Amino acid sequence: MLRVLAVDDEEPALEELLYLLRADPRIRSAEGATGATEALRRIGSAVDAGPDDPSAIDVVFLDIHMAGLTGLDVAQLLAGFAAPPLIVFVTAHEGFAVHAFDLKAVDYVLKPVRRERLAEAVRRVAEQVGDRSAPVHDTAHDQIPVELGGVIRFIPIDDIAYAEAQGDYARLHTATGSHLVRVPLTTLEERWRTRGFVRIHRRHLVALGRIDELRLDAGSMSVRIGTAELAVSRRHTRALRDLLMRRTGR
Repeated sequence: MLRVLAVDDEEPALEELLYLLRADPRIRSAEGATGATEALRRIGSAVDAGPDDPSAIDVVFLDIHMAGLTGLDVAQLLAGFAAPPLIVFVTAHEGFAVHAFDLKAVDYVLKPVRRERLAEAVRRVAEQVGDRSAPVHDTAHDQIPVELGGVIRFIPIDDIAYAEAQGDYARLHTATGSHLVRVPLTTLEERWRTRGFVRIHRRHLVALGRIDELRLDAGSMSVRIGTAELAVSRRHTRALRDLLMRRTGR
C-alpha cells in the first residue's frame, strides 16, 4: 500500500490527479502540494520521521513546469537525501523524458493523465517499493524512454542494435523498428560505453554483440548488423578490430 504525495501548482490538475490516485486500491494515502517549496518541506519532514511514521512518503508524483523551482529542480534536490521517495513525473511536455530518467525517475506520465497509464506508473512504483533490495534507478539504466504517438514508452537498451546521429537527435535501431530520441549521439556513447556500445563512425554507435560480420574491402572496413551495412571510419578501424579480437579471444 503506497503513500503518495502529488505536486502540481495548478489546483484543477492536482485535484484530478489525486482523484485518480485515490481510486487505485494500491494507494494507502494520497496528499497534495501546490508547489515545490511546500513539497520539499513535507518530504524533508517525512524523511526525518522515518519510513514507519504516518507522514512517510513512498513516491512523489511531480509536475515539471511550476512557478519557482521546477519538478526537475525538486528531483535534483531529493537526490541529496539519504533515503528519498521514488519519483514519477507527470507533465504535458514529452521533451524532458531523457533528463527525467537521468534523475532516476521511475516513470514519466504525459498529461492529460489517462487512468490506465497512471495505473501502469503505480504498478512500477509498487514493484520497486516491494523489493527494497533492488536499486531504485534500475529502470533508468536498463531502458530508454521514447515518444511514440504522444505516449512515452520504454525501450530496453539491450534491444538496440545501433544508434544513428541525426543532428542533435539520435535514431535508435532495433529488430522491430527505429525510434528518434532527443539526445546527441555523443551523450549516448558516454552513457552506454560500459554496456558494450562503441563508436565506429561520427554517425554510428553500435552494440558490439550485435555485429554479425566484419568486412574488409580495398582497405576500408564495414560491419553488418542484420540487414544494415555500416561504414567504419579510418580513425575507429584499429580500435574496433582490437575490441572484436579480444571478444573472440584471438
